[in-house]
Amino acid sequence: MNPLVAPESSHASSAGRCALSVNVNKVALLRNTRHLGIPSVLRAAQACLLAGAQGITVHPRPDGRHVRTNDVHELAELLSRDWPQVEYNIEGNPTQNLMDFVRQLRPHQVTFVPDSEDQFTSDHGWQFPADLERLRPLVAEAKALGVRVSLFMDPQPEAMAFVAELGADRVELYTETFASAFGTEREAEVLAGFTRTAEAALTVGLGVNAGHDLNRDNLSTFLRAVPGVQEVSIGHALIADALELGYTETVREYQRCIQRAYQPL
Repeated sequence: MNPLVAPESSHASSAGRCALSVNVNKVALLRNTRHLGIPSVLRAAQACLLAGAQGITVHPRPDGRHVRTNDVHELAELLSRDWPQVEYNIEGNPTQNLMDFVRQLRPHQVTFVPDSEDQFTSDHGWQFPADLERLRPLVAEAKALGVRVSLFMDPQPEAMAFVAELGADRVELYTETFASAFGTEREAEVLAGFTRTAEAALTVGLGVNAGHDLNRDNLSTFLRAVPGVQEVSIGHALIADALELGYTETVREYQRCIQRAYQPL
């Protein structure tokens, strides 16, 4: 066993616990401010995986302000060669540049996100039935390539049946509203909406992922209340923590947050 891997975090998803996928976009954002190639996206991914992360996520935007095309391909090569058990999740808008990566690389998972090209950050999910027909052929194409499809969704229980009807495999719940309400009088009400949405997703046979503004403070609370979460994708908060704690201790801290969610209070 690699001495850098936290034993309690290994194979979390296979043991029924939520898996941690690290989004390395913000590493690339910092690198892109200079022409020195540092910090390295590949070394960041390696450090997080050695510390016990089960996945790597990237969101290659058309303007290349975060990870760039070469990053996506280099990470795919690294993972297939050295970390074949690790999930590679590529996010983006399938009507922009995302499907080229899906066709070329066939990652384990693709997450369809309805971002505009100049959007600051992801801030809403797909809307049904409005988006149903334009997504249908894209979902079908990704699945025909053997790629698991997840749709980025707001906490709307009634939308889960549409996602299942499309043939997608999972939803990624957009958790910013929970993060904003955390620690306020609205927390319980907002969290209940995520609970109902996850229950609706599970009822129609969908897997549940989650992401956006989850952090060391709120992650355990979210996972205790929301059933069946298979994977959280965390980037901004995790990379910010790593600036102070280092990649290894940060990933271990997030794994401890996940572990606490499954322990009795």
